[in-house]
Amino acid sequence: MKNFFLIKLILLFIIIVGCQTVTKKSEEIVKKENEKLSKFIGQPESELKIVMGNPDSETKDDKGSRILIYKTTKYKISCERKFEINEGNMVIGFTSKGCF
Repeated sequence: MKNFFLIKLILLFIIIVGCQTVTKKSEEIVKKENEKLSKFIGQPESELKIVMGNPDSETKDDKGSRILIYKTTKYKISCERKFEINEGNMVIGFTSKGCF
């Protein structure tokens, strides 16, 4: 009975440590993604298009800003990056979902 308890305890420890490792790696990836995309803030739309290419789609939000949407797929995981462009054609914000 003691061996069974010990095995359960070891497995629980491995699961907890493994989850922490995955969390740390995903946080690092998100941080790098945000650093990369934040370089476009305050830049003209033309600079964004030089680096990222033409967007897959474009829409407008309720404030009148344009939203450029870039979609990619890596390892069958969809990545969507949205950039907010103001009336002066400058990048003022972004969101990133599923990108690594």
